[in-house]
Amino acid sequence: MLEDPATAVSSPTPWPAVYPKGYAVVDVETTGLARDDRIISAAVYRLDARGEVEDHWYTLVNPERDPGPVWIHGLTSDVLEGAPLFTEVAEEFAARLDGRVLVAHNAVFDWQMIAREYARARREPPVRQRLCTIALSKELRLPLPNFKLESLAAHFGVVQQRAHHALDDARVLAEAFRPSLRAAAANEVRLPLLECRPLTEWSDAPVIGRQATSSYGGGRGPGWRPARKRPACPYPNPGRYEPGKRLKQGMRVAFSGDTSTERELLEDRATDAGLHVATSLSRLTSLLVTNDPDSGTSKTAKARQFGTPVIDEAAFGQLLRDVEAAD
Repeated sequence: MLEDPATAVSSPTPWPAVYPKGYAVVDVETTGLARDDRIISAAVYRLDARGEVEDHWYTLVNPERDPGPVWIHGLTSDVLEGAPLFTEVAEEFAARLDGRVLVAHNAVFDWQMIAREYARARREPPVRQRLCTIALSKELRLPLPNFKLESLAAHFGVVQQRAHHALDDARVLAEAFRPSLRAAAANEVRLPLLECRPLTEWSDAPVIGRQATSSYGGGRGPGWRPARKRPACPYPNPGRYEPGKRLKQGMRVAFSGDTSTERELLEDRATDAGLHVATSLSRLTSLLVTNDPDSGTSKTAKARQFGTPVIDEAAFGQLLRDVEAAD
């Protein structure tokens, strides 16, 4: 049975030797949620091995385009006009991430936005691992009504002052992460660390879509590969994946939860290998790929109900190297 986090905080905690030596609690505000959206503010709280704050840093970033949902983040074009470009803060940002585990609430989003900005700057962010506080909350079985940041903060008595302000969101998360980390150490909980792989899909193709009509790039220049509707899989479904055997072209594969590789790229690799990428899970699904099989999502619940095989991303990556041809 897990120890009460409050007790874990107040009592001496033997520290697991395998835990990271430092953390960078990060929050970014952006112009939107799409692949071509930009960071407009960023904050980093650096923590030591036991979650104590060492320092913090905050910056605005000029996205060179419309700021997006101002009613959420409050950052107008006038406010951002004199802010530095990402290329001008990239070195300082990197110095604060260097050698640390990136911690964020819904970490895959913050990581992908950061990775794209560094790709645009033709640089590689110095981050090798990330930790999502949503995943950690699940590992600790915290009795939260939902997994919003405000619920996690309320559970630990942390007061939010300015929601959707990067610096205050990062502060709140840092204060909630400290007791979470100590509870994990006290109960010898494995931290849900995932690998951070730099994005490599940046190209000098013409910008299309929303970016083409924004101030960024003037409609041409470097851009992300556009999202597209995948063609129908040309192969019949050969049925369920059998553990220990090869994948076979035509198998229906579904994905759930956070992945080290950007989801769209992982799905592209599956499609290129001749697999059918399914957006939902049914009795016809051959395989579910997830790094968090105990997450309780609708897909993992259905996988248990239907008896669908479940493997993690690393195992799936190995299987993709040798997919059996369709009959």
